[in-house]
Amino acid sequence: MSALITPELVALDKNLGAAPSSVIRHLAELVVGAGRATEIESLYADALAREAKTATGIPGGLAIPHCRSAAVTEPTLALARLTSPVDFGAADGPADLVFLIAAPEGADQEHLKILAKLARSLMKAPFTAALRAAKTQAEIVELVTSVVSPAPVAAGGVAGANVGSTPAASAGVKRIVAVTACPTGIAHTYMAAESLVAAAKAAGVDLQVETQGSAGLTMLDPAVIAAADAVIFAVDVDVRGRERFAGKPVIQVPVKRGIDEPAKLIHDALAAAQNPNARRVGGTVGAAEAEETSEHFGQKVKRALLTGVSYMIPFVAGGGLLIALGFLLGGYEITEVADTVTLENNLFNLPEGGMLTYLGAVFFKIGALSMGFLVPALAGYIAYAIADRPGIAPGFVAGAVAGFMGAGFLGGIAGGLLAGVAAASFAKLDVPRWLRSLMPVVIIPLVASIVASGLMFLVLGGPIALLTTALNEWLSGMTGASAILLGLILGLMMGFDLGGPVNKVAYAFAVAGLGTATMANQAPWQIMAAVMAAGMVPPLAMALATVLDRRLFTVAERENGKAAWLLGASFISEGAIPFAAADVLRVIPASMVGAGVTGALSMAWGVTSKAPHGGMFVFFAIDSFALFALAIAIGTVVTAILVIALKRYARKTPLVTADAAAPALVNA
Repeated sequence: MSALITPELVALDKNLGAAPSSVIRHLAELVVGAGRATEIESLYADALAREAKTATGIPGGLAIPHCRSAAVTEPTLALARLTSPVDFGAADGPADLVFLIAAPEGADQEHLKILAKLARSLMKAPFTAALRAAKTQAEIVELVTSVVSPAPVAAGGVAGANVGSTPAASAGVKRIVAVTACPTGIAHTYMAAESLVAAAKAAGVDLQVETQGSAGLTMLDPAVIAAADAVIFAVDVDVRGRERFAGKPVIQVPVKRGIDEPAKLIHDALAAAQNPNARRVGGTVGAAEAEETSEHFGQKVKRALLTGVSYMIPFVAGGGLLIALGFLLGGYEITEVADTVTLENNLFNLPEGGMLTYLGAVFFKIGALSMGFLVPALAGYIAYAIADRPGIAPGFVAGAVAGFMGAGFLGGIAGGLLAGVAAASFAKLDVPRWLRSLMPVVIIPLVASIVASGLMFLVLGGPIALLTTALNEWLSGMTGASAILLGLILGLMMGFDLGGPVNKVAYAFAVAGLGTATMANQAPWQIMAAVMAAGMVPPLAMALATVLDRRLFTVAERENGKAAWLLGASFISEGAIPFAAADVLRVIPASMVGAGVTGALSMAWGVTSKAPHGGMFVFFAIDSFALFALAIAIGTVVTAILVIALKRYARKTPLVTADAAAPALVNA
């Protein structure tokens, strides 16, 4: 492994101008001059782009501009010690020590671990003081090398591992868990973790941090999360495995605040733990196992599918609501004229039917185009979950091929998995140094697209298209008992984990069919109505239960019940999570029964929904809205009565009266 920093990468006691851009450019020139990057402009542009997202100045006169760049050939550190400090956005003033961390697009784990160790070391005053006192470039190199040496370290000290105090905190000590993550996962991720740990130690709080950075990921022990009073998300990207923290009071801020204001975040987290109205983490309830970097194949596939569905849903939700608005304004016949109206008319040349017809056509067309991304987005982000950014383009292409061949939702899943596996496989190849910068941006997307899309065209697309057609025909022909049974099954799935994997599978199944629905084939709209109605039941039922028998619930749960009315009416199943987190063995079965009843009733009554989300607020897109509301009301009453009965009678300990709180809620 080549040295991360050499004397020629150190600019000692220089005046490099008054702007961050001039300092970054000089450091980029040092990196290129040392033969560690192919061109200045690309590296400079990538570093400035990262700087534009979040200022890289940190307390203590430091700045750490950093980026991944295709121009970089090996992980490199360049340092400037400035005679005239420059403002990089730190709260306490300008920086006189500026590190540029430059990593290739496909940097290996060992190098990234070293960079993470450096980021942590910069939060320690003795190290930065030594850097300021160094007399020569060689001394600087020696100091940096001493903290980033890849020599073995004690368990728990490697980059990417959890940092913080021991899991067994003494009785009475408040426990907090945290996740830190930034877009590049190189510097801010680990510096925020160090700052939070130091602030927690000063406050006498037991804190453990999970760093979701480029140097690898070791997830927090589920038992540690379960024992935590609150969680801090200091992140600029999505939290991986967010559902593990479901129901916990949460403070979520940009990652830089974890560096600049760690003490305030600890204080806010402790306050949230005592506040029944505090924001809580949504997601799956239950013992979702922590994913390890060594997760087995089934776990990888499951994570990839859920990632794809999560990224697909915004396209579908927005597009579906726009289509529903198009129907509302322009009538159902708008589907036949939308293309002509949007291309040949405008606000000053309205079509026959006037403004409503024109706006209806525009909304419908925007929605239809958005829905057109359903399969490509699903496939693209499945591939992304497997192979990171190099998998996105091959996944989108394979998804587009699946759509072109009529393979639909199932074809998108197959194409995304193929693209992700192909991209990940080629990313592992050991290629010459001069070729590394081209791998993630040219070679991997090209080859993976050929492999995945070629297999879709030549082998898989046709059979999957036939299967999709048969499935659609079967659903279209469902009537009577078979339709009711489908509604029951979908309802049970919606109530099972309240926004988790099973819930998402049912929802994805419903939205995937919306694009095939017509006035002659309304089965997909019926399925969508059943799924949405069933998903609204659990939070509404918990809200009703807190009104019918308030003594069974804590003060915090009663407050959550007030919010659950609106969450349920909006089709946000996660509104029931705080209740399930406290009493999963009673709340989840009750939720499944009520949601199943609602799904079955909705299908039996032939209720349809042309909108994929919105609950009661998209009444205009729901035919037979009165029956839709009645099905929800019946399911809500069933779940509320059942959960009350289970809390009263299905317990080993006697019921505690009035406001005696928590013991009555512990799972028996």
